Order: sequence, then structure tokens, then C-alpha cells
Amino acid sequence: MASKSLFAANRTVALTKKSLKCLTSVRKLSETPWTQEGIIKSPFKDIEVPTCTLYEYVWQNLEKWPDRTMAVCGSTGRGYTYSQGFKLSSTFAANLRGKLRVRDGDAVAVMLPNVPDYPVVALGILGAGAVITSINPIYTAHEVQRQLVMSDAKVIITVRETADVVKAALKMATLDIPIIVVRTEDTEVPVGTIRFKELSVDVNVDLSPLKEVRRTADDVCFLPYSSGTTGAPKGVELMNRNLVANCEQMNEPIIKTHNATTATHQDAVMAVLPFFHIYGAEVMMFHKLSQGIKLVTLPKFQPQLFLRTLEKYKTNVLYAAPPIVLLMASHPAATPKTFQYLEVIINGSAPLTTADADRFIERAKRKFDFRQGYGLTETSPVVTVTPRGNDNYGCVGLPVPNTELKIVDENLKILGPNEKGELLIRGPQVMKGYKNNEKANKEAFTDDGWFRSGDLAIGDYHGIITIADRLKELIKVKGFQVPPAELEGVLRDHPSVDDAAVIGVPHKTNGEAPKAFIVLKKGHNVAASNICDFVKERVAEYKRISDVMFLDELPKNSTGKILRRELKEKYT
Repeated sequence: MASKSLFAANRTVALTKKSLKCLTSVRKLSETPWTQEGIIKSPFKDIEVPTCTLYEYVWQNLEKWPDRTMAVCGSTGRGYTYSQGFKLSSTFAANLRGKLRVRDGDAVAVMLPNVPDYPVVALGILGAGAVITSINPIYTAHEVQRQLVMSDAKVIITVRETADVVKAALKMATLDIPIIVVRTEDTEVPVGTIRFKELSVDVNVDLSPLKEVRRTADDVCFLPYSSGTTGAPKGVELMNRNLVANCEQMNEPIIKTHNATTATHQDAVMAVLPFFHIYGAEVMMFHKLSQGIKLVTLPKFQPQLFLRTLEKYKTNVLYAAPPIVLLMASHPAATPKTFQYLEVIINGSAPLTTADADRFIERAKRKFDFRQGYGLTETSPVVTVTPRGNDNYGCVGLPVPNTELKIVDENLKILGPNEKGELLIRGPQVMKGYKNNEKANKEAFTDDGWFRSGDLAIGDYHGIITIADRLKELIKVKGFQVPPAELEGVLRDHPSVDDAAVIGVPHKTNGEAPKAFIVLKKGHNVAASNICDFVKERVAEYKRISDVMFLDELPKNSTGKILRRELKEKYT
């Protein structure tokens, strides 16, 4: 989920007959979820959030499925059973503490593609009492060093292919921390690094350091970086209880997307969305591991391999972002046979039109349990999900259990049904706050504790939410967040650039793309291609700029803030 799905501005969403029938078991249809104070309450029965760590929650039912597949690579077939995963992660945890001196609350960076080892690594870090800070494996050294410094990481785990980037990042940051390399094939690891296998397959391991771990439900366990509503990336402090609560919220029978693991059945989830992102980490990985489900991983998105793997591993649950749905609707290799085992598809992370969903369903020649969800990194991520039986692809559904929503105007005045305003969120899944950033926390929360999503929404009489637009200025490229301020900072480092502004413009396949507006220094003359190449060397591929416009000056308000909205209105 981790962000928006299906934007349909100024539209009142009606429940289908199936959905209305579904909700009769939750509340009487004559009742409204709106309170007199203008709060939309979840129609689902409140859950009791277990008082435990995420590590304890994931492994609590291990004895029910020890020999089931935990994770398998869709490309190579390499993988682990649940009992193997538990043993390897426990050994890794003990060695993190015993050999690498990791302590409770220390951050350990994970810069891995989606490989079967990812959940083993993640659970090992949690088992050691440490905090996972996840890094996009396509980040440049500039981006990696920034997150390592901000998170104060004590160890970093990566693969051979990106070890040089990590080394360059450590040099930039003047850091000297251990680099652990996960081998995905039978090759040597780079000099100066530690093989993951040495720390996870260790018959002589001393497990006694694990007895020293003291972590509670209120401790931070996951530290992804998000740009929030504006600005540069910030560390999102997610506590054990935030993630455990969200797992339990996803188990609500009317909105859950999985089947129980039994002696005769195990769901297979296609894990193609990145685990470094909250959507992949929580919804696909931690939650599904707690249910004994098989994760079918792909280290990179290759269309034909993805389509073959769907069929080969009989994957019946798919969490998708719009580019994946668009590919399934149009790729020549995609046939009804390709999708024969798929039962549930959940779209999240970015907008998808109803027409695009219909095109995929037409290509597959049958109906699916095709639904939408909404959430953010700051909400662990799930806030709303459409219930089973809902075939209106223009909405993002109902608030999950224990969740309350408000829709307010620009002055925080509460609005009512079918009125558009900013969506505010309250629930056990909402983050502790941004790490070491009091200013950002004051902007993100109201005085009475509601989290400001930065998104414009409409709630109908039944409490069904439609996301109408974004207040925030983030650019969404293939579901990834691109903060304009970050790119503007990179552009201003160019020797010929005096000032810069970046906005998102519509893109046919990526959703949006960054466009730069440049004011050159007096006497300087430089080609747009030179600007693009400068940025290319410093940021990940999805953040790159391919469209540059030169201006004499940028529109700004009296305090010097760039008026990006004016640029959008005038040039897009």
C-alpha cells in the first residue's frame, strides 16, 4: 500500500450490492460510521493488539508450519523452509550481538534486492534487538551515505553487486562499519567484507547473547526513510506495536487477502514489490510470514520472468502497483493461462484508473478479487482497504479496525460526507514520529494527535474513502516517492546553476516524471543534457530528470518559498 490508489476526484462512491451484503455482518446499513463530531470510525470490530515484539509475533505459530516453504527465488529456485529460516535468523542474530557487538536499539542497514535471504536477514536483526533501516539497492553512494549517517547504522548488509557502492558511501561519510555480503550465487565476496553465511550457518554459534535482548512493544524496530508530506527524506520511527497492530488489522475477515495455511494448503504470494519499501516489508513480508505463507521472490522486475513465475509457482496472491497491472494487461506473453492461479490482486502505492483495471480483467478473461488499499510509510502502512465483493475500483475502501479518520478543510475545520478535504488519521498503526526531527513532527501531527496525511479525500455516507488529490508535493514515479526538494538540492550543486525548482509532470508509463526549471548563473551557458547527466550521476534511476526548462527567475512567495503550483499551472 504505502500510498495512494485510484484517484477519483469529486466522486461519491457507492457500495455494490455484494459489499453492502458483506457489511451487514459489521453494522446495520441504516447506521452511519460518521460520529456527531465528524469522525469516520472503522465499521469493523476493534482488535486487541498483542503486547509483543514484531519478532515474537512473526514466529509465534512456527510449530504449525516448520516444513513449509518460507521464501523461494522465482528465478533460481533457491530458498528456505520456515524451520530453516528460524534457525538461520537466530544464528545470525546471536552473531550480530556476539561478534559484531550490535546492541538493543542499534540501527542495522539492509540494502538488498528481493532475495529469499531478505526475511532471514530482517528477522535476524530484530532477533538481535536491533532496528532495521532499509535502503533502496539502486541508490547511489551519495544517497546511501546520507541514510547511513542519518540512521547512525552500525552494520550494513548488501549483495556483491552493490558492495562497491556501499564502500564508496562509507568513504564519503568517513564511516568504518562492517559490510556483510549475501551471496546469491557461488562467487567470492569482495575483500574487506563478511560473508552472510559465516554469520548464519555457524555450528559453533554461541546463542547466549540473545538472552541479553530487552525489547518491548513500544520500542522502535523499523526505520524506513520517507519524505513525508514535503522535503528531504526523514526517518520514520515504527514501533513493534505499530507493525503488529497493522498485521492484526489486515486479518479482519471481510478485508483479509489470504487463506489459512493448513496441512493441505499454503498460499503463494508473488513478492515483486521491493521489501525495502513499507508496502513490501509489512504487507508482503512480515504479515505473510506470520501466516505461514510462501514468498516467491524476484530480485528485479523482468516482465517475462515475472509472468512465467506467476504460473510456475502457482502464485494466488499478488500485491501490485500500477506499472505491474498495466504490464499484465498489455504484454504479449500475458495470457489467461498465465493468470490461472491468481485469486487476489491488491493495487496500492500509486494511482490506477478503473479503465486500466478493466483492461487487465478483460485480458485475463475472468474476474478476480481485485481490490485497492491506501496507506503511507507513516501508518505502517495500511489505513483503508476495500472489502471483499467490492468491484468499484474508484475507491480505496473502509478504515481498517481501530482506525479513525477525519476530513478537514485548510483551517482544520471538520467536513462531512461527500466533502473534499485533507485526510487525518488516528490509530495504533500511526508512527511514533520522525527520528530527531521535531519540526517535521509538529507539521505532521495536529495538537490533539491526529496524523496529517497530506492527501485530499472524500468520505461518502457509508464511510467509503476516495482519494481525490495530493496536497503534498511529492512526485510519484512508478510508485516511488521523489521529493522535489532533494532534486533541487542536487541541481543547485551544479556549478552553472543559480536556482532550481522541480515539479512532477504526467508520464505515460511512469505515472509522473520530474521536470526541472533552472535559473543559470550570470554569464553561464549550459545544455539541458549536461544538467541531466549531472543529476544522473547522483541519484537513483527513478529520480532522474529528462526534461529541463531554463527560466530567468522562479516564482516565489514573500518568504522565498518556490511556488511550484504556479509552475504546474503555467508549464504543464
